[in-house]
Formats: sequence, C-alpha cells, structure tokens
Amino acid sequence: MKASELHGQSRKELEMLLAAKRRRIAELAVLGQQRKIKNVRERSRVRKDVARVLTALTAMAPARDR
Repeated sequence: MKASELHGQSRKELEMLLAAKRRRIAELAVLGQQRKIKNVRERSRVRKDVARVLTALTAMAPARDR
C-alpha cells in the first residue's frame, strides 16, 4: 500500500483500514507462534501499512490538535 492511496480516503475509511490491519498483525503473530506462517515478510509489511495509515490520520488532524 502506498501513502498516495491513503490521501483520498475519508477519516472513517482510514480508521476501518487501521482496525483491519491491526487484526491482521494479531493473526500473523498467532500464526508465527504456531510456525504456520507462509510469508514471514508480511508481518513487517502490515506494520508499515499501520504506520502509513496513522501518519495519514495525523496529517488530517487540524494543526491545533497536534
């Protein structure tokens, strides 16, 4: 996911995406413990996606709220 893809989305959409990505991180953690994970790089990619979404949400906030 690219940061440019996030800029056109609404705050509600970003919050829903953030929740889904966080659930995926939890799923990957469980799969990692069970040694059933297929793509070990996916966890780091999802973590970076979470950071991108949080950055986009912060950029949407008015300057006085920061």
